Amino acid sequence: MTVSLEQLRRCHIAVDLGAARTRVYVKGLGLVVDEPSVAAVNTRTGSLIAVGALAEQMTGRTPAYIRVVRPVSGGTVVDIEMAQRMLRHLLGDKLRRQLRRKPRLRAAACTPHDSDPLAQRAAIETLVGLGARRVELVDTLIAAAVGCGLPVEQPTATMIMVCGAATTQIAVLSLGSIVTAVRIPVGGNAIDHAIIQHLRQQHELVLPSQSVRPLQLALSSNGLTPTGPALTEIHGRDVATGLARSVQVDTAAVRQAIHTPLTAVLDGLGKVLRDCPPDLVADLADRGIMMVGGSALLPGLDQMLRDATGMPVHIAERPDVCSVLGLGAMLDGKIQPMVLNPLAG
Repeated sequence: MTVSLEQLRRCHIAVDLGAARTRVYVKGLGLVVDEPSVAAVNTRTGSLIAVGALAEQMTGRTPAYIRVVRPVSGGTVVDIEMAQRMLRHLLGDKLRRQLRRKPRLRAAACTPHDSDPLAQRAAIETLVGLGARRVELVDTLIAAAVGCGLPVEQPTATMIMVCGAATTQIAVLSLGSIVTAVRIPVGGNAIDHAIIQHLRQQHELVLPSQSVRPLQLALSSNGLTPTGPALTEIHGRDVATGLARSVQVDTAAVRQAIHTPLTAVLDGLGKVLRDCPPDLVADLADRGIMMVGGSALLPGLDQMLRDATGMPVHIAERPDVCSVLGLGAMLDGKIQPMVLNPLAG
């Protein structure tokens, strides 16, 4: 870990700015914000109309002068000013007043593995704009591993897979550090896109952006496994006529469309295992892979990984909030580092 646990204990607030959701943990209060990373702006006046869940409902349903923006893309803040305004509104006046009373407000933030200095700078600038005097950055992989209760500080291998909206990160951890890791630019959004493209090409149907998730849930009785329902009814708009219509979709074909982007995830998993020392791979055969992140709940994904690797695969208890809860545990001082005493010569 590049930042020490001692420094993290001095922080007052932990922020996980994700491509899909923004989560804020305040020391002593717990998780106070868990909302979509979306803001709706009036382009005529520049004023903010809505943030979070309400702004997400507006997606694709606004008049020309209202623009729905996502200030975070691929785990990186792409619009610092908008991210600051969104965070301010999500925190609310009461909580901001509480934080303002801290003479030297310190914040901690999750950053994706191997994020470049520009992305790190953007995360720092966003929190500095909220009044933070100092910002500590923690790798999302380590925060998520702590959040789902893995023995990160022990000299045994633990494998974690963070399935986000824009990226999937896979790492092997030992002694509180990353031994080997990979970040793949495929996440929940790529899977949604694969479903939309399949329906457009095979059925000439345009899906509303809000109904991709219900389609995945329709597959979720047995998910990506072949024993699920054979047909699912889907409502959308005809590409040619523009009229609403519904079609019976073969779920096996949808499963096949979903598998295509997931092959990149399996390749990344293989790369991490190849780069890992043999002793740690032996540990992983018993412990298996821990899946966290919102897209870890994609039905059947865990079974697909089990079949591909032959290793046990577990989904964390609350996979979507593991990263911010891990940061919160470090802030509250619940994580004790393993003390390595130099041997007396």
